[in-house]
Amino acid sequence: MSVRELVVLGTASQVPTRHRNHNGYVLLWDGQGILFDPGEGTQRQMLRASVAAHDLNRICVTHFHGDHSLGLAGVIQRINLDRVPHPVTAHYPASGEHFFDRLRYATAYRETVRIAQEPVAADGLLATAPSYRLEAAKLSHPVESYGYRVVEPDGRRMLPKLLAERGVTGPDVSVLQREGSLRGITLDEVSEVRRGQRFAFVMDTRLCEGVHALADGCDMLVIESTFLDEDHRLASDHGHLTAGQAATAARDAGVRHLVLTHFSQRYPDPSAFEQQARAAGFTGELTVARDLMRVPLPKRSP
Repeated sequence: MSVRELVVLGTASQVPTRHRNHNGYVLLWDGQGILFDPGEGTQRQMLRASVAAHDLNRICVTHFHGDHSLGLAGVIQRINLDRVPHPVTAHYPASGEHFFDRLRYATAYRETVRIAQEPVAADGLLATAPSYRLEAAKLSHPVESYGYRVVEPDGRRMLPKLLAERGVTGPDVSVLQREGSLRGITLDEVSEVRRGQRFAFVMDTRLCEGVHALADGCDMLVIESTFLDEDHRLASDHGHLTAGQAATAARDAGVRHLVLTHFSQRYPDPSAFEQQARAAGFTGELTVARDLMRVPLPKRSP
């Protein structure tokens, strides 16, 4: 059975706390693993969360502030130490390639795994895998930053009533799915579009076009909410979102499951983030992220 879930490794912003590690998130998607924003301590958090280097196929860095990237050195060396048997691809803002190179070769080690560097220079499609495509959109932060979006291709859902009316049964159903037509009956006549699942990852940013584009129609949106609403001026000055802003963007985009994270150390009680998200009118599933939690993607809409 395919597994699609988010593994939260860390939820702190610039300063970690006793209960919050620096950033780190792994999306498990049908046997593929995408590591987002590995901050300090990511390698150890992976161990605690039972995520192995072998689980990783891609690394996606939104920007090169330390709380989102200083764990790269350890993760990359662990990938090589464990001799991960498949290539790993790294995506990150092109303007920060020198930072990626410094972190990749921060110390001496033996390279045993091919890590392909594919920097991001513009919005759009980055890669295509068997069960998803990876897209990026630029965000608004003091340094160049990109958010990421994982999109499953749309499929078809067969409609038993319409199949029965047209006498299509047994192996003929598979033939119709494969060939697109059978005895003058087209696939469109007996099926409907099954919308693919969508996941978006949005870190340090003000509200901007990229936030809305990434969030649009997502089944799960993982988004920073560094500040509470009363500190909205601080959020704007430093290129961040408040809980209410993040929830409003999710509400307007039709997000089904909102995951808030990247909390400032000034807020020891996370319950206020949920309260402000609900006050902003978000009525879907809502998770205020905690370190080491696992959050399954919602089931497909009927």
